[in-house]
This record gives sequence, structure tokens and C-alpha cells, in this order.
Amino acid sequence: MKYYLIAGEASGDLHASHLMEALGKEDSAADFRFYGGDLMTAVGGTRVMHYKDLAYMGFLPVLRHLPKILSGMRRCKADILSWQPDVVILVDYPGFNLDIAKYVHAHTRIPVYYYIAPKIWAWKEYRIKRIKRDVDEIFSILPFEVPFFEGKHHFPIHYVGNPTADEVAAYQAGDHSTFDAFAGDNYLSAGKPVIALLAGSRKQEIKNNLPTMLEAADAFPSYQPVLACAPGISPDFYWEYLGDADVKLLINRTYALLRHAKVALVTSGTATLETALFRVPQVVCYRMPMGKLMAFLKRHVLKVRFISLVNLIAGREVVKELVADDMTVPQLCAEMERILCDEAYRKQIDDGYSEVLSHLGGAQHAPRKAAHIMVQLLRKRTAK
Repeated sequence: MKYYLIAGEASGDLHASHLMEALGKEDSAADFRFYGGDLMTAVGGTRVMHYKDLAYMGFLPVLRHLPKILSGMRRCKADILSWQPDVVILVDYPGFNLDIAKYVHAHTRIPVYYYIAPKIWAWKEYRIKRIKRDVDEIFSILPFEVPFFEGKHHFPIHYVGNPTADEVAAYQAGDHSTFDAFAGDNYLSAGKPVIALLAGSRKQEIKNNLPTMLEAADAFPSYQPVLACAPGISPDFYWEYLGDADVKLLINRTYALLRHAKVALVTSGTATLETALFRVPQVVCYRMPMGKLMAFLKRHVLKVRFISLVNLIAGREVVKELVADDMTVPQLCAEMERILCDEAYRKQIDDGYSEVLSHLGGAQHAPRKAAHIMVQLLRKRTAK
């Protein structure tokens, strides 16, 4: 069968690549065409456009690149019509993907599957009307989405487990170096524990968050800050914001970094869950322009109490979130000091991480489960 996938950022590229591998095992004749990144390309098939050409966030960046985004959208719609896949599989990235779903539903009989659902439980809940109209099946990776979609909105979904839990478990099951070897391989000091900096996967997030993270890390001279470069972003981009900071950059070594870190400063997103699964105490950071306005919007527009996956899954504050005008150097330093010096507090965070893993259901081979259900649904459809 022919599968058309659309992923619009680094995490989507990762999850979509694993789903493609699983689909290939379920369907030996699987043929892929996609909007995505290097990881999806490595699996095989035809890449129509790289996600880097479309991955913009924030009002002004999107506005500046709107002609390029709209051109990419038109190309995608025309390409789907021309190729006539058996299914269109959307991976997160709702601003783009929900428009594609609307078009496919209106102009074709091609089913639309959503793998990693839009986070309408956080904001823009009105999008549920479009989802019910334009999306045939949702494959959820977050357990609390089941009561939201099925209980509140009467839209049945498939909870398939969390792929991040699978990926971290698979990594930890392998053979890994000692800290001394890790330090030697990456030109770090073997005598200093590591502060991991995960500043986001988009340029705007890095621009907003990295300088404050670096300033806070600098207040702990007996530790060494190490920055994980996001996939798809050139290391040269980071140098614009490093200044004179004494920080090492690691490329494609995020899991290795988290395995050896003592504490992490993490921009909200999948990285917060990855950090939790590695049992690294963290401070969740999300600084934005117009901090006071954004803080107001967080209080009065967002439908959820938290922004990090860790706290959302637990349903309570497991890790501290410093958002908008709360993300200041003094507050970051105070929370890091508490983590590093208060053993009881670290245990409290670690107990919360155990709770998160329990809610996720552990490693469940999410891509494999999703692929199996997708292929079975498609075969039933073609058998009619």
C-alpha cells in the first residue's frame, strides 16, 4: 500500500521514521512518500520537502515566511492528489496538517490518520470540530488524551503507548560508556558534573531561552554546562547566542548527555519527558517575548495547568515550570540550587518520574502497535 506521511519538525521526523519502519514490517509492499526529515529519508521512500523549509513558530516568523509556507502547502495538496495514496498519515504539526486533512477530506476519499494528536486539550479546543469532520482515526501517545477525546468529545481514539518511552528504554538497554569515557570522547572535564541544556528544537525557542539558561548555569562554576544541539539546526546558529559562555556543544548525543547529567534545564516539549525517563531532575524553561502578556495568556487562555509533558501526564507538579516572565536567572538558580543541594527534593522528583512512567504504561512498542492497527484498518477498507 501507499503511505503519505507529513511531519513538520525534528520530533515528528523521529516518531514518523519509527512508524515507517513498523509499517514496512506489517506491509512488505509499503511505499512511502512524505514531508519530513533526514530520519524518515533514511528509512526509504520519496521525500517531497524537508521539514526545515516549513518549521516556523511564533507570529512574526510565520508571517515573514508565509509565502513559503503556503507554497509548501499547495505543493503538498497537489502531490497527494497526484500520487493517490491509500492513506495520509499526519504527525503532530497541527497548523499545517489540519489544513491538509480538510483538503483531503473535501477532495478525495483517502482516509486521514493522525499519529500524535493535536494538543487541543491545551488550547484551541474548537479544533475538535475539524478533527471530527476531517480525521478518520487518531493514534494517541498520551494516556490523558483518551478521556479528553472519548469522554468529553465522544471521538474514539487508539492509545498505542508512548514512543519516547520505547526509544529511551531501547537506548538504556544498550552498552554505554562510563562518565570518564563520555567526558574524554566529548572534550569535557572528567572532574566536573554536567548541567544539560536542552534549549528547544526550533530557532525561535533557542533564541528566547538559551541566553538565560547559560547565564543561570554560569552561576554554578563547579559544574560544566553542555548544550544538546537540536536535529536539523546547524551548530553555527547556536554560536550567535553563546557569547563568552564556557559551554560544550554535542550533536546527536542528547541521550548520552542525559544519561550522565546531574541536572537539566529543558525547554518544554518532548525533551521534558525524555529527561524524566532518564531520571534527571530538571527545571522546565519557556521564555517568550512580551513575558507579562504571555503569562496572562497562560493563566486565562490555556486550558491546562501545566505546559510540560511530565506534569501533564502526572496531573500534578512533579518538576518546576518557569514560564514567560517567571523564567528569570534568579528563579532558575534558586531551583537548581534546591535540586543540587536537597536530597529529599531530588527523591520527590524521582518518585514523580516513577508515577509518570506508570501512567504511560512503560515501553509498549507504540509504533509497532500503531502500524498494526493502521494496516488492519486499511486492509478491511480495501476488502469492502
